[in-house]
Amino acid sequence: MKMILYIFTFLLSISFSAQNTTVFEKANILYNQGKYAESIDAYQSIIDSGKHSPELYYNLANAHYKLNNIAPSIYYYEKAKQLAPNDADIKNNMAFAKNMTIDAIDIIPEAGFSKLLRNIANFMTFDGWAKTAVGLVFCFVVLFLIYYFAYSTLKKRLAFIGSIVSLVLVCITLAFAFHKFNLDQIDKPAIVFAAETKVKSEPNTRSEESFRLHEGTKVQVLDTVKNWKKIKLADGKTGWVINEDIKEL
Repeated sequence: MKMILYIFTFLLSISFSAQNTTVFEKANILYNQGKYAESIDAYQSIIDSGKHSPELYYNLANAHYKLNNIAPSIYYYEKAKQLAPNDADIKNNMAFAKNMTIDAIDIIPEAGFSKLLRNIANFMTFDGWAKTAVGLVFCFVVLFLIYYFAYSTLKKRLAFIGSIVSLVLVCITLAFAFHKFNLDQIDKPAIVFAAETKVKSEPNTRSEESFRLHEGTKVQVLDTVKNWKKIKLADGKTGWVINEDIKEL
């Protein structure tokens, strides 16, 4: 009975995958024909089915960009970047989309060593670092076995050095994997979707207005109180906005 269930689940997953591929190709055709709204609906239907990929988010962002939908285009470029942080096309197109935003926010520069660690950790996703560590462990095991069974002194020496280097790289890779995990835990970005939102000093409508933000601006979510979110900008400013005015990534 369990075997039948496994087979049925496997065949069902293949069916959904094939269906999503067909819809994705149809959406691309609609996009190339200039039917951007229709392509958005098609791309969105794939996301609603539970499928996620950098190509899917990237194409969806491009379609929104063509329609001058500032906030959705930036939102989906950011989603694509989370899955493919080093993709040049995603970065370039997102830069064009951000040029349409109104808010000009200065970024507080990080200290040299802290910035270096962050940049290296962000070079890959957490899964990427973990897979690299597993690959290096495999290399270590293979080199150690070569060292153990080799008769040649030269081969033993080279295998020993290689195994030690692999082990050191495993430790370094694991360190960056955990650093990336911690960065992801504290990183809670969101995009402003409201055309204009009033940022309050406290989480209530009666509090003083601190400043205003416009659609497409990226913020960090620090806290939640009922239907309010405490946000922080890249320049260090903080305040409270209504939940509906932003969309978390």
